[in-house]
Amino acid sequence: MKISIRRSRRAATAVALGSVLALTATACGDDGSGSGGDKGGEGSGKGKIVFWDNNGGVRTDIWKEIIADFQKANPDIKVEYVGIASTEYQSKVDTAIQGGGLPDVGGVGAAMLAGFSAQNALEPLDSRLSKSSLTGKLNEDMVGVLKAAGGGDGTLYSIPTSANNGVLYYRTDLFKKAGLDEPTTWDKFYAAADKLTDAKKNEFGYTIRGGAGSIAQALDAMYGQSGITSFWNGDKTTVNDPKNVAGLEKYAALYKKVTPAADLNNDFTKMVAQWDSGTIGMLNHNLGSYQDHVKALGVDKFRGIPQPIGASGKRVQVSNPVDGMGVFKSSKNKDAAWKFIEFATSAAENSKFNKAAGQVPSNNDAAKDAWISEAEPTKLAAAALTDGSTTIVQLPYYLPDWNTISKADNEPNFQKVLLGDMSAKDFLDTMADQLNKAQAEWKEQNG
Repeated sequence: MKISIRRSRRAATAVALGSVLALTATACGDDGSGSGGDKGGEGSGKGKIVFWDNNGGVRTDIWKEIIADFQKANPDIKVEYVGIASTEYQSKVDTAIQGGGLPDVGGVGAAMLAGFSAQNALEPLDSRLSKSSLTGKLNEDMVGVLKAAGGGDGTLYSIPTSANNGVLYYRTDLFKKAGLDEPTTWDKFYAAADKLTDAKKNEFGYTIRGGAGSIAQALDAMYGQSGITSFWNGDKTTVNDPKNVAGLEKYAALYKKVTPAADLNNDFTKMVAQWDSGTIGMLNHNLGSYQDHVKALGVDKFRGIPQPIGASGKRVQVSNPVDGMGVFKSSKNKDAAWKFIEFATSAAENSKFNKAAGQVPSNNDAAKDAWISEAEPTKLAAAALTDGSTTIVQLPYYLPDWNTISKADNEPNFQKVLLGDMSAKDFLDTMADQLNKAQAEWKEQNG
């Protein structure tokens, strides 16, 4: 179901995500004291609240640990945890916005923020943040990204929990055995993918993401090879620039040549599990799967390095969204919901969460903890974004339709490209047309 989610807002200046990195459905919880209705109410700050995790399964264990800590510190509040897979989260929230049954608090990352806020589903949090113990403690760039992604008027609808970055993981043991150099450039990446493949032995050089979440990874490969550093050229997107088309053609041609056939339908969980349990040379994902690789392979059989450098000698990557937590406007116990957010993003709990997730903490004190320098991919990602070697292409999270365009509208078409049923040019022209129309409508609405 595609929902129209246009809403008039002022234009906003995009905030660079690169600087950030430098450093199911159940009824709403209610203690009976809320005012009820769509506007919800403050409540007594006690009783039950419902929390929807936007990456259920993957982050369930750490969230349950944080919830236990919270309930110990706040015995008058009970948090009901509902884990929802990241691939299903937006549609479940959109359905609940239209039909009722939203939680009190839930994960609200930058990529879906504009869509939810345009439907008037989220509670503004600026005032609560200014009066809280978090004042001055959160990474200003992450806060800025979420303000910009909210649709354009600078209102804060989500409190940041973490930031992420794309990583190229590779099997050091397989590379050493094959006499290959580290895949620091796209040329070395393609050469390694080819040399490490022996399909008869079920050995492959790479695993490509063909299922849910495939578009962001494809964009990273396109812009990384083309060296184009802006998503827009005036009011028109650069996604279908001939250089990006050429990059996608080369990348998509890897499917079934140096990748498993199962990759066509693999989302990130299946892709990560396949890489961790098999003999595949390389995997593009992000910092979030680092701990999974450590558990499966140990620290000696793989490395996680920044994305390859292009022909220009510069590294170009697309921005990875900041994740966060928001209070839904229909909550009847907003006070308790805010207490949970404030606790979860405190230094100790934010550090605990991001250590488990392998991501960059939003709390400035948590970002100073020793584990960050010990987690090599996180350390290298931060360094790459401060040494002048990397340019970040900012994705248009502020467009209410961005998440729909970059997922439901085009993931099936990307599978057609992999299968050879659609050309890379037709695929990117289709996406460009949708993006240009969305941008024009956004500009018209925002003056």
